[in-house]
Amino acid sequence: MSRLLLNCDMGESFGSWTMGLDAEVMPFIDCANIACGFHAGDPQIMRKTVALALEHDVQIGAHPAYQDLAGFGRRSMAYTAQALQDLLHYQIGALDGICRAQGTRVSYVKPHGALYNDMMANPEQLRAVVRAVAAYDASLPLMLMATRDNSAAQAIGDACGVTLWFEAFADRAYDAAGHLVSRQLPGAVHHDPAAIVQQALTLAAGQPLTAIDGSSLHLHAHTLCVHGDNASSVAAVQRIRSALNGQRA
Repeated sequence: MSRLLLNCDMGESFGSWTMGLDAEVMPFIDCANIACGFHAGDPQIMRKTVALALEHDVQIGAHPAYQDLAGFGRRSMAYTAQALQDLLHYQIGALDGICRAQGTRVSYVKPHGALYNDMMANPEQLRAVVRAVAAYDASLPLMLMATRDNSAAQAIGDACGVTLWFEAFADRAYDAAGHLVSRQLPGAVHHDPAAIVQQALTLAAGQPLTAIDGSSLHLHAHTLCVHGDNASSVAAVQRIRSALNGQRA
């Protein structure tokens, strides 16, 4: 069984406003997606989160977003391909500079919120994001959503020489195409800790999930997104880590 990396969004506080239990969840993950100041985070938060990741030997990923502090990066915005690339370079470079000051570097990129969703829905936008990563540092993997068929996205990554890390979710339901079920629909989010852990183990073993219509769905994923925004989610991350470690033993 291949090792499934656990990733979590981090550093999403801002000023005196705190979001997430970063210190509690960091010991149990492999990859920290650190906000770069456009949807959340600020220079001090970024510095502290990088230091926390280093303390626990966690890979540091840039988590860039649309310039949307008020909407937490969850609102779609119109950018030209060049403007989008400038947006990404600005944010990746900011976090990478803070990393370098602490003796490390950004090691991958995972777009946030509406930017993440929009690039998955629009091949031209995905191509702009991949090209931005390639222009900054083609050795940085780009994290994006795993679906039933990853071939179109993989072709874009291959053409630009960028490694893609496909991401799955333990606490979300999927449709038959391998897309996340809208949160507006019943059953879109799993709340039962046992079900969440079981979905994580199923993904780690490379076994098929059951889509919301009852069909069998196989997702090829390199990483699993987990959350640490409340005590129960931190407990779920602990259980997932323990279960994955036990399955590999």
